[in-house]
Amino acid sequence: MRRFSLWLRGKPVVADSILAFALLVIDVLSGRTSTHPYIDLPLSVLIPLPLVLRRVYPRAAAAAMLALSLAVTVIDVVLHGEPEYPALLALGIMLYTLVAYVGRRDGLVYLVGLAADGVLSVTLDDQPVGSTLAFLTLYYALCWTLAEFLGARHAYDSEVAARLAVADYDRERGAHEAVSVERTRIARELHDVVAHAVSVIVVQADGAKYALRRDPDAAEQALATIAATGRDALRELRRTVALLRTEHAPEQLPQHGTAGLAKVVEMMRNAGLAVELELTGELDDVTPEVSLGVHRIVQESLTNTFRHAGTDPTAWVKVRRRADDVLVEVIDSGPLCGTEAAGPRSGIIGSGLGLVGMRERIAVLGGTLEAGRRPEGGWRVRATIPLARPID
Repeated sequence: MRRFSLWLRGKPVVADSILAFALLVIDVLSGRTSTHPYIDLPLSVLIPLPLVLRRVYPRAAAAAMLALSLAVTVIDVVLHGEPEYPALLALGIMLYTLVAYVGRRDGLVYLVGLAADGVLSVTLDDQPVGSTLAFLTLYYALCWTLAEFLGARHAYDSEVAARLAVADYDRERGAHEAVSVERTRIARELHDVVAHAVSVIVVQADGAKYALRRDPDAAEQALATIAATGRDALRELRRTVALLRTEHAPEQLPQHGTAGLAKVVEMMRNAGLAVELELTGELDDVTPEVSLGVHRIVQESLTNTFRHAGTDPTAWVKVRRRADDVLVEVIDSGPLCGTEAAGPRSGIIGSGLGLVGMRERIAVLGGTLEAGRRPEGGWRVRATIPLARPID
């Protein structure tokens, strides 16, 4: 029974056809006696017929219903009959339909037509005014009240449905944005891990190839650097993948600190880059996010210097903890601005992801990043990372 009821909700014409047929049966079985059955029976069929389309074409069905009621009154007056059609209860059903599904204004216009029809029926047929008007008033008032109740329920259901739709949309959009942010984070982490190691390995491999015959000791040192860099990169990749596979809290992120910075600088020195490191303030007790951000900025900046600053460059790394933030500055002695050797600093193998990754990381941490050539020559990266992440 419940399934049938739910099925009828989606098929208003079928449900209203059943209602019209029920009124037809009540009208036929009412025991009414008539001297003109050839007129009486067609009217019994026609009166509930507009109900079939009351929710599809409510205004047209209401107008047809009112016209049939007026026709019944006129016919009964002409034939000197009495309007005893129980199917005329459909008039109240149409009033209910207009108020509930169309609006109060249409319902009020229809109610005026019903009042005029009632006055005409009472006047022409000499019916008892008191009892007839009392019944019609009570019946139409009941229909209007039920329509108001249903209209309020429909408005509530529509509002709930709209809010659910908005909630679903927000949830889907949030999920999509979360996936996009996570993909960006994964790409940034993998780039930061791989870019530095691969750049060092490529440069050292090229150097080892040229030094293999003329300077075996230098070639051996280069190969040792390649092996050490590869092992460090592999260990870092394993750690990164392990973190990406689990739901980790920020405190589970690696905290590189001064030891990590010293290791990066030492690795670049072994690879042939002259680096001077200056650390100021307590850097080992900052949050893991800030510590990792500082580490990646220094690592990526030195990698770019190693690849793009020409022959025998020198880099200066300054990391200073201040009251509210950490200042990271990496300067190198690359070619003068405007010279042919002063090419773009785009990241690993010209991919353009180096600076983009640094900007994304700093933006996530709520800091600022400046990167560009210096007029006196070389390149400078300057980043500030707040110690406390701002609340969105």
